Amino acid sequence: MTNTRDIALCLPEDAETLGTDSVRMRLLTDADASDGTVSTLEVTMVQGADGAAPHFHTRSDELFYVADGELQVMAGDRIRTVGAGGSLVVPRLMPHAFGATPDSGARILIALMPGVQRFEYFRLLDRLIHGQATHDEFLAAQEEFDNHFVDAPAWWAERNAHRR
Repeated sequence: MTNTRDIALCLPEDAETLGTDSVRMRLLTDADASDGTVSTLEVTMVQGADGAAPHFHTRSDELFYVADGELQVMAGDRIRTVGAGGSLVVPRLMPHAFGATPDSGARILIALMPGVQRFEYFRLLDRLIHGQATHDEFLAAQEEFDNHFVDAPAWWAERNAHRR
């Protein structure tokens, strides 16, 4: 038996970095580099920063590995805190959101399995954050990038309770 696929390698100096001083994204492996098996990125958030608004995916499960700090995660109707060294996998179709806890920053690895071409999604998000794309453009890309936003009042109530 012979493996016909090569490794998907991203050296530290090759990772594209997007975002702001509060939330940075390092694009590591897009689905085309891994023959569709996975897409990965690293997200670094300052203390209390929001990472992703509530959403779900129809085609992929999503792994979160907490490398540093503490991550607050909504998964379905539960809100959990995961510390450094912990992980969780959110199954496809389950609404989820994440952010750094009010007391800590966080650095996390995210993997979508199977992979979805998502680097253009993060570039669009970066353009939106920097005023170079519209909210309508961002919403129109939900289907293409399998990122479907949902209303989650309990998540925002929890996040806002610690910002007063």
